[in-house]
Amino acid sequence: MPEGRLFLGNRRYSSWSLRGWLCVRLAGLDVEEVVLPLGPNGTPAIRAASPNRLVPYLEHRGVRVWESLAIAEYCAEQAPGLWPADAAARAWARSVAAEMHAGFRALRIAMPMNLGREFPGGGQNPDSLADLARIEAIWAEARAAGGGPFLFGGEFGLADAMFAPVVARLLTWKPPVSDATQDYVSVVRAHPLVAQWYADALAEPESWLLDKYENPPGWPPEAAGRAP
Repeated sequence: MPEGRLFLGNRRYSSWSLRGWLCVRLAGLDVEEVVLPLGPNGTPAIRAASPNRLVPYLEHRGVRVWESLAIAEYCAEQAPGLWPADAAARAWARSVAAEMHAGFRALRIAMPMNLGREFPGGGQNPDSLADLARIEAIWAEARAAGGGPFLFGGEFGLADAMFAPVVARLLTWKPPVSDATQDYVSVVRAHPLVAQWYADALAEPESWLLDKYENPPGWPPEAAGRAP
């Protein structure tokens, strides 16, 4: 019998659900996954299930955890090694994970996650591109310090989990990025857990599709009076 439940939103759209799910799977927690599809005007089932009325929300062995960063820390307690072993690198990894959790609002708004569509060239404005430049710098520095294909080393860890939805956004919106960034995007996309999430997302019912994500404002570029 599962030892708890993990509440998620649509895999196709819910970037925070992806973060929480990756953390839980990296830690190997035995929990039932409960997907509560998002609605155009909110989701009463999510509001009823989760203390903060958002997803992801984890129940495990009588413990309740919400907010993706808190779930990440709980998972690290259950499975030590998901953060870097070195104290300085661990503090650095936690710092960039917290920066991801709290920041990059312009990129989130301009380039929402949609694992089933591509909007090449869309979502670009000075603020979203400034966010992207900062993210590229974080990735380059962390990969160089860790000496591996992932952030802070050779294994996919919690810092990578926090940034995985950004990888998905870049695959969907295809903004201009460096070769090093494109390499990291390819490495993360090929990870078995990320591949599984994509497969499950693309298998969701068509009735779960939401127009605001399938037809985002300003797309196609011609509709907004600008060239692609």
